[in-house]
Amino acid sequence: MEHKEYPPGHFSYMEPEQAYHSSKFGMWLFLVTEVLLFGGLFCAYAIFRWKFLEDFNQNAHLLNWKLGLTNTIILLFSSYTMVRSVDSAQHGDNKGVKNWLLITMLCGLGFFVVKGIEYSSKLSHHIYPESNIFFGLYYVMTGIHAFHVLVGLGLMIWLWKLASKEVFTKTHYTPVEVCGLYWHIVDIIWIFLFPLLYLMGGIGAGAH
Repeated sequence: MEHKEYPPGHFSYMEPEQAYHSSKFGMWLFLVTEVLLFGGLFCAYAIFRWKFLEDFNQNAHLLNWKLGLTNTIILLFSSYTMVRSVDSAQHGDNKGVKNWLLITMLCGLGFFVVKGIEYSSKLSHHIYPESNIFFGLYYVMTGIHAFHVLVGLGLMIWLWKLASKEVFTKTHYTPVEVCGLYWHIVDIIWIFLFPLLYLMGGIGAGAH
């Protein structure tokens, strides 16, 4: 396997190959904790849905599944652009990294616009987290996910600045690859949130 060389000051205390694998291993450990966090929330959702099935179905009708689907498409497309950004980094194409990151960041901002429309609609109809168990879980789960999207946008701004300095080469692209893993898990979590919150009882009903 080709050894990766890093600019001066990067992981100077370990071999480049070791630094590369340590970075990916560290990110995977972090992602496992994220899966456990949302796994706990999914379990809570399942338990409360089982106990209050009728209430959950009634409240699911108040969600606009079209907005949820729009955000699903946005995030899926952003995963593709993130993959292209990683590919550009692996080829030492810093300009490509910047361009694809910019599109990915625009997707992230688009996600927040759609989510803002949805939140404002619910609040205008006096639907708050304390309204009932369903919306308590809805706001908590989508809110935590939105925070992760925000963190992802911050990481991409950092990567964009590095690419502006022509940092990435064919042997140094680990930061983009690791941040790409983070962004993909954020997208995957939403793929689970969408059917749980929007489709299980929501399709076919009027939405606020």
